[in-house]
Amino acid sequence: MKLDSPSTTSPPPPDIARTSAADAGLRKGRTRPGDRIFSGLARGSGITLLLIMASIAVFLSVQAVVALEANAGNFLTTFEWNVNAKPPVFGIAVLAYGTIVTSLIALVLAVPVSVGIALFISHYAPRRLAAPVAYVVDLLAAVPSVVYGLWGFLFLVPHLEGLYLWLDAYFGWTGIFQYSGGAPRTLFAAGILLAIMIIPIVTNVSREVFRQSPKMHEEAALALGATRWEVVRTAVLPFGRSGVISASMLGLGRALGETMAVALILSPSFDIRASLLNPGGGTFAQNIAASFEEASPTGVGREALIASGLVLFLITLLVNGLARLIIARRKEYSGANA
Repeated sequence: MKLDSPSTTSPPPPDIARTSAADAGLRKGRTRPGDRIFSGLARGSGITLLLIMASIAVFLSVQAVVALEANAGNFLTTFEWNVNAKPPVFGIAVLAYGTIVTSLIALVLAVPVSVGIALFISHYAPRRLAAPVAYVVDLLAAVPSVVYGLWGFLFLVPHLEGLYLWLDAYFGWTGIFQYSGGAPRTLFAAGILLAIMIIPIVTNVSREVFRQSPKMHEEAALALGATRWEVVRTAVLPFGRSGVISASMLGLGRALGETMAVALILSPSFDIRASLLNPGGGTFAQNIAASFEEASPTGVGREALIASGLVLFLITLLVNGLARLIIARRKEYSGANA
């Protein structure tokens, strides 16, 4: 006699039933409480950051308007900073020139050295040597800027005269490297010091990017007979290009806003000279640090310094925006798309 199979099946285990119910809930659009909390915290953090940036911009703008209304000169083109005059006369032409020039000098000197150090640590040095070198670079990034400034004032500047004489002898015909003698407390000295200060930042970020380059690409290049340099040129540098740009912009941001180190070694004056080896010029941050205590709280001195700070704030935003555009155009080389 043949027995019929039972018409009902046994229910699934409780754990499987709960998992299936949760998956069904996710498919219907419901999210778990933890996801909602994390999403809310992340969104709140982003909104808070935007509010902080907006409040800074509003504060700087309100204070700057007070100074600009009292200014008897052209804020963008005047080569003078006399906030205690009646009426006050001040402009940022010299400060903008000095800030941009010193930052560009630092970037030109620091980026090639930083990329070379990063490649040495990540692809050339043996492990027992790479670890101490990386530790020293990380340690340099933690040194306070005032220490760099004291070192630059006591050691770097007194030893720059020989370099200035050499540049004047071979490149003085350009007009940019003419040297007339005197203490080398110039924009070029400030740029060299800023380059030394940003090397650890650019090196650290570039090193981490180079370490994440696809090993399969490197091994494929080696299998095709490429040399070590050809591997770096064809597989590592294209992958890390956007990371190097980001690192450079981080270094440029520090160079633009550096205060104490530049104030200690720069001999400021409100004039612009063609030669980078003669004293003259100034930067936004250096002028704010040097003039804030002397600015009268009853006049427009502090508001004028805040107005110059607003310009520095805008320059920093423009630099970061430009960096984002460059990286977006090079997104095919980003680690996320490797």
